[in-house]
Amino acid sequence: MESPFRRAPGYVSRVRSNRQGEELNAAATGASMTGWEFAWLDGLAMESEPSWSYPGLARPLVRRSASVLDLDTGGGELLAELAPLPPHTMAVESWARNTPAARERLGPFGVPVLTELPAGENEFDLVLSRHGRLPAPDIARLLKPGGVLLTQQVGSDDLADLNVALGAPPPHPRRWDAEVAVAALRAAGLHVTDVREEHPPVTFRDITAVVHQLRTVPWQIRDFTPQRYERALARLAAAIRSRGEFTARAHRFLVQAERPTEA
Repeated sequence: MESPFRRAPGYVSRVRSNRQGEELNAAATGASMTGWEFAWLDGLAMESEPSWSYPGLARPLVRRSASVLDLDTGGGELLAELAPLPPHTMAVESWARNTPAARERLGPFGVPVLTELPAGENEFDLVLSRHGRLPAPDIARLLKPGGVLLTQQVGSDDLADLNVALGAPPPHPRRWDAEVAVAALRAAGLHVTDVREEHPPVTFRDITAVVHQLRTVPWQIRDFTPQRYERALARLAAAIRSRGEFTARAHRFLVQAERPTEA
């Protein structure tokens, strides 16, 4: 995702507690990341998965497809996990930091990684999008008649409790949930066959994990810098020490849809 953390000059100079200062200073340092791998947070944060398994649902769909498109593939981690892949498999990744990692990971599978959506139509038996974009008209265009979309999305209430705790604006200005997504897909002519929505807990056990999350997912608090939120971070660090953890709710929803078979 984002670049490694760098020490912010003067970041902890005004934090009164030495222990808080050490925690917040440590939070300005982190590991290099590409794609959607968050292994650096192991032991510092724990995210509960929704009751469904997206790879478990995607795998049988891939097996019976002759052509697959993966939208916003990140570093290609999920698509590689779903191998073997059909001969006509493509991925899209427009984030410049992720594209080289995706090409390196997916190259051995013969999967080209594009930076824009394909221009054709009636091309894919299956379109996947896990935590990526959901351009309903383009998906309807790209799917073959009878083709399937499987998507897991991050909803607009994702970790909103963290924003509240830090006195930050809501994470997303517009509502994005299963109802909104289903309406867009139906408007594009797709038939929705499955809808699920949950708010699994995410537990932070150290302020380092909080800052790392906010630096690597910049849309959570769009004006976030350690300096700007120094006092709020110090208060949250004290609360984590006192309670042992801070828990926020994630927001995930899953939609499966089909393009109707044309007469």
